[in-house]
Amino acid sequence: MNIKKSILIIALSMSSISFAQEYNPLKIAHRGAMGHVTENTIESVQKALEMGCDAIEIDVYKVKDGSLMVFHDEKLNRVSNGTGNIEDYTKEELKKLLVTGNYRIPTLEEVISTIDKKVILNIELKGSNTAEGTIEIIKDFKRKGWTNSNFIISSFKWEELEKIYELDPTLDIAVLTDKEPADAIEFAHKVKAVAINPHFKKLNKTNVSKIKEANLKIYPWTVNEIKDINRMKELKVDGIITNYLERL
Repeated sequence: MNIKKSILIIALSMSSISFAQEYNPLKIAHRGAMGHVTENTIESVQKALEMGCDAIEIDVYKVKDGSLMVFHDEKLNRVSNGTGNIEDYTKEELKKLLVTGNYRIPTLEEVISTIDKKVILNIELKGSNTAEGTIEIIKDFKRKGWTNSNFIISSFKWEELEKIYELDPTLDIAVLTDKEPADAIEFAHKVKAVAINPHFKKLNKTNVSKIKEANLKIYPWTVNEIKDINRMKELKVDGIITNYLERL
């Protein structure tokens, strides 16, 4: 083998290695770094930032006084010393409660301020009637220098996503689904969504191909085990929502 041919083969090999390394799915912290610090708290968000995430996913409910509070469950019992439905409380009442680890339930505004444009914030509209308030809060932050690129809005409540699109069609939307992911493509196009966020176990080569052909990104949830993370990487998903960022 002559020298020129050897150099060409080496160059092609290095190019292939470089191309392979280019694939790097977004590291999306689920409810902050909830594998390390109590979910949906300021401290969990701070931990996720420290761990080098690309985005943080949190959940919001509209409570009795119209405030948007960051919390996952409809009921307070699992992770706080409160009881009953979160939507039956006011912000002032919720601020008196403690969640596991002696943390407080934050407002959406507090979480946005904590992230401070460092990474993308994925706001999941967990409760009903959350779209309008979320839009108003985002508008307030945009007046302070934030942009639409700092946010993505997701929900299993597709009617809330329709409302988001109606109020601000320029905001990025991700359609959450626990059913066949490809079945969400039609709705995703209806609200000009940028992504589908499916349950990772529902993904396979066929529906991943369909979603990508539809020009939509794929951000599966909640992928915690190494074998599942590796399978998502094999499928070339665009981002991975996880409780354990270090495993990515």
